[in-house]
Amino acid sequence: MEHAAAEAAHPGANVAGWADEAFAGLAALPDVRRVGLALVEGGGRRLRFTASDRDRGHEVAWCHVDAYDDVPLNTAVRTGAPVIGSIEDLADRYADFAAAQRGTATVALAAVPVVAGDDVLGGYVLFYDRSQPFDDAQCRVLADLGRRLGSDLLRAHGPGERPPADRSATPGALVAVHEVPGDRAAVGPARQFLRRTLVDWRLDDESVDTATLCLSELVTNAVIHAHGGCVVRVELRDGALTVSVRDSGVAAAAAVEPVADPLQVHGRGLQLVDALATRWGYDLDGGGAAVWFALDRA
Repeated sequence: MEHAAAEAAHPGANVAGWADEAFAGLAALPDVRRVGLALVEGGGRRLRFTASDRDRGHEVAWCHVDAYDDVPLNTAVRTGAPVIGSIEDLADRYADFAAAQRGTATVALAAVPVVAGDDVLGGYVLFYDRSQPFDDAQCRVLADLGRRLGSDLLRAHGPGERPPADRSATPGALVAVHEVPGDRAAVGPARQFLRRTLVDWRLDDESVDTATLCLSELVTNAVIHAHGGCVVRVELRDGALTVSVRDSGVAAAAAVEPVADPLQVHGRGLQLVDALATRWGYDLDGGGAAVWFALDRA
């Protein structure tokens, strides 16, 4: 992987700790001889990359790489889909990369996105010194590791040090993500996250207040009814603000329909969202429920 610039990146202490823990966990997987990590930067145009040998005998500095370099890890980050296979299998698609592996002990590779909710925060790559089955069970484990690393990365950034807005998913859009633990006390920090984000994006006070109130209802609903945490995703594009709350899927009974009885607090909360938002809706799948609302801005 070529460096896009000589300038080194300097992640915060919490992110550096996240990387150390990620290296330790990933390097302990069977047959893994080397691990690489990448984080999205520069609106998706570049990645912050670091790698380590399995023995962790020395620290490897972060560097910036071009997100569009034609290598498996970059493809996994750009597309949100894993790239896996033997080096021979990957040679047709990544000829230069495969050629660079000749003479090394690497015989197979797995490049997997690191995700939080619907957002790709980066990726990890595993270099194997033995052939791998890459069957359904192994692929599920790899995908679960990508989601776990994404959750840990959000926590590493902390409430006042969230990842920068990501423009990579939709051209021209601002996107921010926040993970909410399955605890009613986490509703307040979720409100604070949204308010800080929208103030940073220079939204007007009325939009900030309305969005924060709607979010409070949705996060409370997710925490209480899904019996677990949730992920908040905020997107500002073409003058429209969209906020979604995806629950953990621990329980399939997340309340998403307003109810007729106004004494039912959570139904009334969703009626409030219905009254304040330009539009709202929800999506249900095997992984849980995602409830969203949108505010159109002039």
